[in-house]
Amino acid sequence: MTSRNTNENVRQPDDPAEATEDPGSRTLRRGLQILDAVMARPEGLRVVDLCRATGLERAPVYRLLATLKEGGHVAQRGRFLYVPGPRWGALQPAVRQPNMAVQLQPVLERVSRACGDAAFAIVREGAASHCIARQVGTHPVQVLVIQVGTRQPLGVGAAGLALLAALPDAQVDEVIAANAAQLPRYGGMTPERLRILVRATRERGWSVIGNHATRNVLAVGMAVRNARGDAVAGISVASTLERMPRQRQELIAGNCRAALAALPPGEL
Repeated sequence: MTSRNTNENVRQPDDPAEATEDPGSRTLRRGLQILDAVMARPEGLRVVDLCRATGLERAPVYRLLATLKEGGHVAQRGRFLYVPGPRWGALQPAVRQPNMAVQLQPVLERVSRACGDAAFAIVREGAASHCIARQVGTHPVQVLVIQVGTRQPLGVGAAGLALLAALPDAQVDEVIAANAAQLPRYGGMTPERLRILVRATRERGWSVIGNHATRNVLAVGMAVRNARGDAVAGISVASTLERMPRQRQELIAGNCRAALAALPPGEL
């Protein structure tokens, strides 16, 4: 019997250049193809779209996406869409944050004027929150828990917790895992406690957190969404524990909701 040439069952590279590439170079080139396609369509691409754009099959596309997500280069929006990841936002803070700060300043002013306490706005940078704006209120005692420019683990403050809770479950898991070692420094916060706070925030529709980022202080927060419904920032109001009974927490949450609703359509 004549032996059959088994090489005929091996898929040959579509690109002649692949035949001379080592496996590492080929993987890198394909990963960059995926990244280029995602960056060109920031509104999001499905896996089937990425297959068409790169000429790759589903299995390698999924493998490459997993690596890119792990590095923060790509993020998942909902169940099916892949978008540029948090690393890209962190590399361009000077472009995004001043605009967001300007857009949210009227919101902070309105909230602070209504309640008399200091209001804050944060954005996400990877697993961290970054304070981009602050409005001092009129009450004699102001609790200025963070300054503009302060960075801390996403979720240990009210604005960051509201933004964290608005993210998809996979991103919540990634953020908590990335911050696990730092969390105990914030009032003994733990990953388990933070997950409980995320669930409570989702059920309530706004966040409340006390005695973690700053002792004897309680803050209320709310996620800020753009015209597509994506959570892009968080706002919060902080005051002393004595000044924050449940009824007032609800009042401040209502103030935040009204101030965000007053933004012109498509402002963010």
